[in-house]
Amino acid sequence: MGVFVLLPLVLPLTAWPIARLAEQHLHPRTATRLLTGVAAVMAVCSTVCLGLLMVVGTAQLPGNPLPDGWSDPKVRAAVPYDEVAGKVAIPALCAVLTACARTLWRHGRVRRRAHRALAGLRGTETAVLPDGVPYAYALPGGRRDRVVVSTALLERLEPGERRALFAHERAHLAARHHRFLLAVQLAARANPFLRPLRTAVAYTAERWADEEAARKVGSRRTVARAIGKAALVSGGTPVATLAGLAAAGPVPRRVAALLGPAPAARRLPSLFTLAGLAVWGAAAGTAVSAMSSANSAVTMVLILYAATPL
Repeated sequence: MGVFVLLPLVLPLTAWPIARLAEQHLHPRTATRLLTGVAAVMAVCSTVCLGLLMVVGTAQLPGNPLPDGWSDPKVRAAVPYDEVAGKVAIPALCAVLTACARTLWRHGRVRRRAHRALAGLRGTETAVLPDGVPYAYALPGGRRDRVVVSTALLERLEPGERRALFAHERAHLAARHHRFLLAVQLAARANPFLRPLRTAVAYTAERWADEEAARKVGSRRTVARAIGKAALVSGGTPVATLAGLAAAGPVPRRVAALLGPAPAARRLPSLFTLAGLAVWGAAAGTAVSAMSSANSAVTMVLILYAATPL
């Protein structure tokens, strides 16, 4: 097993170049899907390897509940620097699981509270709340998906900009952007090296909705104006895994992108470009991470099976 059990913990560093390049050179839809997939696979792989290291570390503790054979020197020899790595992995894995659980709990709590607050309102897709605080966000789940917007924000937008706002939020719901955002949030909790991908996906998901809104409204400039006005007055969304018109990403960059030509719908860039090298480099890092964690898991299972007295 050797160093392969440690590789998935640091291989997310290979995805850093793609985070910024994907924002700049890929279609937002492609970038969101690609970055989320890379982050999810690498997070699972690093968590698996932390679990394997924790088994070795737990077996070294006095009074541990694991079989005595699992503390055999042959088992510990399969992990480099077993005394340090095994014991460090115990609090690290506990911290990862706690952070992920808290993220899921907060996400579910906010969604439940929002749906309960809207339970008495009529309408199927839009909930306009008489509130002096300007905000707008997409609320998925429950009995129906809804766009939640306050009257304070609507009052600050022109009719065309209002259409852009609703088109933007409906694009979030149609593409299930909250799932991408939640996945990268959990991935960043599992491995801090994946935080740049979380930031990138928060931006590309908004850009994806921007482009869909521009296509629906028929005016990129109108969507850009709506984003700019909403950003000046909006308080964002109640939780990072929900999406909104001005919820995430550098607003000036989004406005500048909308004032330029629409991005090409090409799926992946050529290998002979800077973006292509970053994409395929991240893909290679993801593949190596998956193979390393699988190799480590199989090897550890075989070693523990051999060390377990019958």
